Amino acid sequence: MTLPTFDSLGVAAPLLRTLAAARFETPTPIQTQAVPVALAGRDVLGIAQTGSGKTAAFVLPMLQRLAGQRARDPGSPAGLILAPTRELAIQIAETIDRLGQGTGLRHVVICGGVPERRQIDALRRGVEIAVATPGRLIDLARQNQIRFDRVEVFVLDEADRMLDMGFIRDVRRIVAALPQRRLSLLFSATMPPEVAQLAAGLLRDPLRIDLAPATVTVDRIDQRVLMVDASRKRGALLALLGDPRFERVLVFTRTKHGANRVARQIEEYGIPTAAFHGNKSQNARQAALGSFAQGRIRVLVATDIAARGIDVPNITHVINFDLPVDAESYVHRVGRTARASAGGSAISLCAPDERGELRAIERVLRRALPTEDGNHLANGIAPEQPAAASRRPDGHGAPSMRDDERARPPRQGHRRRPNGRRAA
Repeated sequence: MTLPTFDSLGVAAPLLRTLAAARFETPTPIQTQAVPVALAGRDVLGIAQTGSGKTAAFVLPMLQRLAGQRARDPGSPAGLILAPTRELAIQIAETIDRLGQGTGLRHVVICGGVPERRQIDALRRGVEIAVATPGRLIDLARQNQIRFDRVEVFVLDEADRMLDMGFIRDVRRIVAALPQRRLSLLFSATMPPEVAQLAAGLLRDPLRIDLAPATVTVDRIDQRVLMVDASRKRGALLALLGDPRFERVLVFTRTKHGANRVARQIEEYGIPTAAFHGNKSQNARQAALGSFAQGRIRVLVATDIAARGIDVPNITHVINFDLPVDAESYVHRVGRTARASAGGSAISLCAPDERGELRAIERVLRRALPTEDGNHLANGIAPEQPAAASRRPDGHGAPSMRDDERARPPRQGHRRRPNGRRAA
């Protein structure tokens, strides 16, 4: 059977050259199915995981459709892409940069964490494509800095994540302001009822592309569960990180406070670490991601905001310090390892009061996970005193901060080095 090529999908010659330069050689399944349909002008409903190549699946049709255009009116882009987080918006913009060379198309990222003046200035100069998070986009629309009356191509990425973060109402407001005649593409890793309802109102006669379910994507990941008392999780985690085979590790906690606390404890143990969550400023989050991707830090401690839309290569291990309350989030967490054809390992630390979450995860996976006692790993490390904390999952329901709010600066203080001495 002949493998598809980007040429056979109908991609124009200028884009084929940029694809080759960017080393995009063979289309992924989502690209093979979505690109020709979108190029033909039909709406697309794509159900696909992060890492499946879906960004190029919507960027290529948008670039080809808008190529050669010039902004006809300042503040009125022809292409609009909505993403749930700043990091994902920036990654999408980087893909536009790589694949859009030679098209003459200009774009702007509209998101919180940076001064809005730069974004307003870019809009006034005129852009053809806007990549935005909902909160800041609505703020600029209220100021009449951006209009949606000339949008020809609209993309909603990570729709289920929009739902998780409480942005669906904002998305509906934006969609209501779009022209009726447009090309619309919606992508989501899962299809809960609320997202299906949103898709029904947004898309017209779409082609539904439903790739392999999420459980298939974790089959090649070595998964196991360590039953650990809550007070001994810290010791078990530090013991695991003492193994040199844990080369690049993503640790998930349920809350932002928990991420800060665990990152601080790992750092005090002498392992370069950073925390990554929604209360960090954009600069701090980008710096942490860059250091993690480039190997300057070995461990990144994150909340579920990092489970989707961030593709850091060569993550050897994912450790769930806290089990997620939403079982499907487990799939997205552990899917950060074993990217492309690589293998990976996922280890979950399960306290006695998290057995319900474990059973829910196993129902989603449709199989039991290998389980063993892990308390012995913490021998020699003093148990941690439990802290009073809410069981409310970080990142679910209404977010504690809007995507465009600034983080409070971290409290400064002393920390202890592994030898017990105080460090300023």
